[in-house]
Amino acid sequence: MFDYQAQPKSLEGRVILISGAGDGIGRAAALSYAEHGATVILAGRTTKKLEAVYDEIEKQGGPQPAIIPINLDGAAPHDYDQLADTIAQEFGRLDGLLNNASILGARTPIENYDPSIWNQVMQINVNAQFYLTQAMLPLLMKSDDASVVFTSSGVGRKGRAYWGAYAVSKFATEGLMQTLADELEGISNIRVNAINPGATRTNMRAHAYPAENPNELPTPEQIMPAYLYLMGPDSKETNGKSLDAQG
Repeated sequence: MFDYQAQPKSLEGRVILISGAGDGIGRAAALSYAEHGATVILAGRTTKKLEAVYDEIEKQGGPQPAIIPINLDGAAPHDYDQLADTIAQEFGRLDGLLNNASILGARTPIENYDPSIWNQVMQINVNAQFYLTQAMLPLLMKSDDASVVFTSSGVGRKGRAYWGAYAVSKFATEGLMQTLADELEGISNIRVNAINPGATRTNMRAHAYPAENPNELPTPEQIMPAYLYLMGPDSKETNGKSLDAQG
């Protein structure tokens, strides 16, 4: 695992937006960030799941979170601008953005790939992350120490057969991260990085590898050190990097 131990209140006073916060890695990140003192904004498609995470954070005694339902598949740029306006009114700034939400799509050869599924994967995994990040940049620039984290994948570094749109979308994620990091370096207090979670016990992994024993994989909670590191002050000089959550 990523060798890092965050201080108990390392994220105290920070406001962090998490997409795909309803389950899996997004849920684990929301709980972990709140446990370390952050006020988390839970964004996702399913309000019921977000409310469950909200309740968990309150139960563990973290700062009161916020919920912003949004369907990344259908949202347009103006929807993200409205989201930014809401956050500006409620919090005045943003200290962190975790672009976590993504979908797997089909595991099939490119030759047979359904164009409608391809477009959906690109919309959620690439376009929505661009829209969301672009809309949040003015709020992030108001922070003294802001971090943007994208969720990458091993198949976004070296393509593999039958990973189709998902692999291509993660190559795009790496490119978006690197481009933005280079643009902002030296002119802002925003750092931009990516995390490859690796094989983790999530629903997406189960769909990708239905014959795999999930109990042999680390849980989302076990890979949180990398997420805490990139979102906290100890990574202030880290920019344009793609880290492996499992070392």
